[in-house]
Amino acid sequence: MDVISGTSPQRLARIAGALYLVNIVAGAFAIGLVPAMLIKPGIATTVQNIQTHELLYRLGLVAHILVTITNIPMAVIFYDLFKVVNRRLALLDVFFTLVATSAEVAGLLNQFTPVVLLGNGHYANTLSTAQLQALAYLPSDLSTIDYSIYGVFFGLDIMCVAYLLLRSTFMPSTIGVLLAVDALAYLVYGVADLLSPGFTAHLVPWAQLPTILGEGSLCLWLLIAGVDVDRWKSTPCRTSGWIGRLTNGH
Repeated sequence: MDVISGTSPQRLARIAGALYLVNIVAGAFAIGLVPAMLIKPGIATTVQNIQTHELLYRLGLVAHILVTITNIPMAVIFYDLFKVVNRRLALLDVFFTLVATSAEVAGLLNQFTPVVLLGNGHYANTLSTAQLQALAYLPSDLSTIDYSIYGVFFGLDIMCVAYLLLRSTFMPSTIGVLLAVDALAYLVYGVADLLSPGFTAHLVPWAQLPTILGEGSLCLWLLIAGVDVDRWKSTPCRTSGWIGRLTNGH
């Protein structure tokens, strides 16, 4: 079967694994390390940290943009790899990824608010210090809501990949099980955080562990082992199952 520009499925798998590794490392820096270093409970402390370490804050945002960039080619490659299992479900996965990434990118615009407010004398002359600091701190609170929103869509994306992987014969089904748990964690955390933020505080860090196990395993497998090319080639493309019945109107 033809794949992207005639690239073999094994090479596509390795490219996807490399992109996933960049995604994970950049995401850990942008979403984990930088906020942990700069964002503190006190508004004044956080604002001072951002002003003092503005370059680090901006590097975190650029790294987050890199994460969203890698999402796009990964979505295309995953479609090409898994369309032999179920073309329509693989396409649905692409749309979940694109919507999630769009929400993620839109949220990043808010994250530039502190450097704009704090680096522009016009706002300093117009707003009081307390108002300026409160507005500069607000994006850090909104970022948790943004994470929950796009996390729901990523959870649906990963659920599709988990199902496709479980139905495939060219990659280990164990990874599919780990991804299904990961997807459930995304969905539970995202919905719970939107409904009851106080409750989700009790889910950390347990809600993040399935991500490390599931997506970490998938990344390493793609990067090191890839896919069983013979089984991939012998897999008939189908639209059976619930997604096939749904899209066929049965």
